[in-house]
Amino acid sequence: MSARPQPDAAILVEGLVREFPGGVRAVDGIDLVVGWGEIYGFLGPNGAGKSTTVSILTTLLPPTGGRALVGGYDVLKEGPAVRRLIGASLQRCALDPYLTAWEHIVLQGTLHGLSRRESLERGGELLHRLGLGEAAERKVRTYSGGMQRRLDLALALLHRPRLLFLDEPTTGLDVQSRTALWEEIRALANGGVTVFLTTQYLEEADALADRVGIIDRGRLVAEGSPAELKAQIGRPALEAIPAKRALRSRLLELLRNFGEPVELGDGEGVTIRLERGTAELAEVVRAVDGAGIEVADLRIHAPTLDDVFLAKTGRRLEGSKEEG
Repeated sequence: MSARPQPDAAILVEGLVREFPGGVRAVDGIDLVVGWGEIYGFLGPNGAGKSTTVSILTTLLPPTGGRALVGGYDVLKEGPAVRRLIGASLQRCALDPYLTAWEHIVLQGTLHGLSRRESLERGGELLHRLGLGEAAERKVRTYSGGMQRRLDLALALLHRPRLLFLDEPTTGLDVQSRTALWEEIRALANGGVTVFLTTQYLEEADALADRVGIIDRGRLVAEGSPAELKAQIGRPALEAIPAKRALRSRLLELLRNFGEPVELGDGEGVTIRLERGTAELAEVVRAVDGAGIEVADLRIHAPTLDDVFLAKTGRRLEGSKEEG
């Protein structure tokens, strides 16, 4: 049987639905296209449908409607082919506390049809790369949360998958462990691995993702690169703080010529959304100086993914320690 040619997209989702008893639609008709070698950030709050989507794409949960192709294979009809192609590190690490890292490596390799020698060679490379070489003989129950996350990632990468699913990989980790995982994710993508990353952390999506999809209540409400999404929702804001509070009203009237006032900060300053972006900053400075208004500080506030989420959903996103 000849090998199937590589499809144009690593992941193709059309009208995907997952309905649970009681009529609850955790995933409500989403469409997605993820390119080969791309880091795709799937951003949303608890209960938005992120983990349900990952469970479908990794063949752990059948869809109620629509279709999903991973590596060109239908997740419902060609599950074994999908599983051979992918690696997955889900929210809760599937580790045995009484086994060592080496024992996990050998067990995982056996499940993927690798010889013991292949497992140990590849496993040793991964454990060293992920900073677990010196702890490989220790039982997992002695590992910190960050170490367990890194071991789980090593197991997901053991069979050299072309697509990697990471579901909330850094939830609950300290800053150092989170930064180490970010570096590894970037290295994987640079090596050609397609990464589908779900997260609640705005800075994580902004730092890592080539493109971001925002899911809310089971529906995809926005999609694009972080820069594109931030550009969609508005221009940068300029905050000017007068040297004397009595000058605030004069400053407000002057700055209205450059953009609409917006609420930001503690009310001591005046904030406007610049009509033409930072290109008109010099004009603003000249106008303020010409009017003889003394300013204590000028600050530029660029749009963030938090602003995007607020604009698209009407609420702010805050990372938490649990996924709903």
